[in-house]
Amino acid sequence: MDHAERQPRKQGWRFVLLGVVLAVAISGLVRSLWIDVYFIPSESMEPLLGTGDRILVSRTDFGSEPIRRGDIVVFDGRGTFAPLNSGKGPLADAAAAVGHWLGLTGSDTTYVKRVIGIPGDHVRCCGVDGRLTVNGQAVEESYLYPGDAPSAQQFDVVVPGGRLWLMGDHRSRSADSRSLLGAPGGGLVPVERVIGRPVRIIWPLDRLAELPRPAVAEPPSKNGQ
Repeated sequence: MDHAERQPRKQGWRFVLLGVVLAVAISGLVRSLWIDVYFIPSESMEPLLGTGDRILVSRTDFGSEPIRRGDIVVFDGRGTFAPLNSGKGPLADAAAAVGHWLGLTGSDTTYVKRVIGIPGDHVRCCGVDGRLTVNGQAVEESYLYPGDAPSAQQFDVVVPGGRLWLMGDHRSRSADSRSLLGAPGGGLVPVERVIGRPVRIIWPLDRLAELPRPAVAEPPSKNGQ
């Protein structure tokens, strides 16, 4: 093969490489600004989200409307739910980050939970009827995993400004805000750590479904009115 024949082939590979680089760059931009893919690694949000589900997460849903009670959020747990690094070393962390970016594995620092208390709320477990109360009113939790109690652990928390009290729907299998009472931050996640809202299950195909934002009846205001 002479030089004239090799030159078009080399240019062809350059175009392919350039196309791959551009596709990755565009995908990264979309996923950092608008919509991302996350892998569900545990049972903590059953029955709504199961282990192994891949979900699309909108990064813009909470931009025009504030987070409210009952919303499901994906959030960065570093400094509250998770340590600042995995402790496994930079190569292991990098490999985990690639798997997470591809939606093939979960993340050690990214979590999915339901918002139970917003800033200023008084969240308590449990009332005389065994249900959670928010600002003194019992919360009807139809999303709970069948057979689970609202909580086997008692707590009484006032959510400070800029923070959220978060719990999994499968309460008996969820490590959430309850698990971190007494730890730095007390399991209360800063609002700015919220990445976005799950909007659709995209894998496996037999689980394909929309995840509409729940219409939750608001408990009384924080002054009990």
